[in-house]
Amino acid sequence: MGMPQTAHSWTADEVRALPDDGRRYEVVAGELFVTPAPSWPHQWVVGGLLWRLTNYLRGQSWGEVVMSPADISFHEDMLVQPDLFIVPIGPDKRRPRQWADIHALLLAVEVLSPSTARADRQAKRRLYQREGVGEYWVVDPDARVVERWRPDDDRPEIVTNTLTWQPESSASPFELPLAEFFEEVLRESVG
Repeated sequence: MGMPQTAHSWTADEVRALPDDGRRYEVVAGELFVTPAPSWPHQWVVGGLLWRLTNYLRGQSWGEVVMSPADISFHEDMLVQPDLFIVPIGPDKRRPRQWADIHALLLAVEVLSPSTARADRQAKRRLYQREGVGEYWVVDPDARVVERWRPDDDRPEIVTNTLTWQPESSASPFELPLAEFFEEVLRESVG
């Protein structure tokens, strides 16, 4: 994520009022982060994960995958836009209708880029842990690994082979062979 802006303590409402100029604005603990539009490889990874998580959740009634842009705001001094996230679906089976309806996340996923690494690995990671997000994945396309964080972790689990996720014990686990995944989504065009 870009460099933090000024010593001003930002609110989610102030961030929502910023211009729609193609940048991503987020605030964590009052600190504003401004990010340029993501790169093509970043979007290839996000799209590949979205497709796989959507297929995994097909037919499940306990969660739904969503991608940014989004306005996830649990507090007035916080508004984030994870690249991908899974919201829990309650016993009434009703999906959220607006961003304010989201009060918890089962999973938050950020795909690293040079401008986002500091915020993704530090500010946003601490926020997601503090908020009790079930898992937080920091996907590193350059290293072709996933850093998995859970709420009580002091250090990430570095996943290099198969990423497995099972938030609902009654469902089979989501399994993602990382070498195969990165090879597929990051392959260079020929021609």
